[in-house]
Amino acid sequence: MNNSSTSRGGEAPSPLSPRPLSHLAGAQRRVLSAAQLREHGVGAASAAARCAPKGPWQQLLPGVFLLHQGPPTSQERLHGALLYAGRRPDVPVQPAGPGTGAPGDLAMITGLAALTLHGLPSAPALTALEHIDVLVPRTRRLRSTGCVRIVRAHALPAARQVTGLPVAPVARALADAVAGLTDPAAVRRLLTEAVRHGHCEPASVVRELSRARLLSGPHVVDAVDSLLAAGRAVAEGRLYEMVRTYGLPEPVWNVDLRLPGGPHLGGLDAYWPDYAVAVELDTRAPRHGRTPKDDVAWSECARKREHLERLGITVVHLTPRKLRDSPELQATVVRTALLTSSDREPPARVIVLPR
Repeated sequence: MNNSSTSRGGEAPSPLSPRPLSHLAGAQRRVLSAAQLREHGVGAASAAARCAPKGPWQQLLPGVFLLHQGPPTSQERLHGALLYAGRRPDVPVQPAGPGTGAPGDLAMITGLAALTLHGLPSAPALTALEHIDVLVPRTRRLRSTGCVRIVRAHALPAARQVTGLPVAPVARALADAVAGLTDPAAVRRLLTEAVRHGHCEPASVVRELSRARLLSGPHVVDAVDSLLAAGRAVAEGRLYEMVRTYGLPEPVWNVDLRLPGGPHLGGLDAYWPDYAVAVELDTRAPRHGRTPKDDVAWSECARKREHLERLGITVVHLTPRKLRDSPELQATVVRTALLTSSDREPPARVIVLPR
């Protein structure tokens, strides 16, 4: 048979070997969509013929072809999942502002596969995943099939480029992973690891869990408590590092204040008695649907700060994000409060107790 002749149905001729595709690299060479094959001169009939029994290729997903026999590698599954969702993995992630979504983003890896790519220690190996979650806009007409599980969003977050692939940010990937988990220990490990390893702040995780309406589950509530505890430990470590890195006077750490013969004034993360300057870390995270208990806690914190200020104690309010993103600026704020303490009225006498 002469391969140079026009094939039946008018399809342009195409060679029966994958040699025209040999300039592609790695998984890109081995997993291609029907559209990409057409760009290389391989039409639908030729692709189908190569996927016939004992043929050299196989169909991995609808419209996605694996250009070899045998099981796909993890990288090939990831590439195939993105191609099925209409996203070419070889197109770089475009820069975008936080939360705005990268221009032209059609899909990105999310869920457990994304957490594995981000390097969370307790995330399962890619080879152990039955499904790969792919995040797409809600308006896309796609359905889960094969190894791909479609997750929909009103607006996509800005993707991160990890191993050359578009991947959801850790906080969003956590929410999508937690939606399919029922093991409290697994949920707790993933959430706390994400914070301890510096992938994200507790507030961003809780915000994504809230948007997904996952905070009401008992196993999630317990995990969030562990997450916030881990977040506080990380923030305290950053505060210690900031004081020592930028040469601030050493404060007394984690103390309670009390008026002589009076009630407790509240706990502080750091206090400079000679300057009447305190630092308070705000590691609270917003929850979906504030409860009366939440409102009481927030009001008590506000009243405590106001009371201390009336007593002449300057309270510097810091968040974990500020300590992470601009420690030098926060050190300058604290140093300014210390240097200007002599310009203020003498503070009321207070008793400092270990917390």
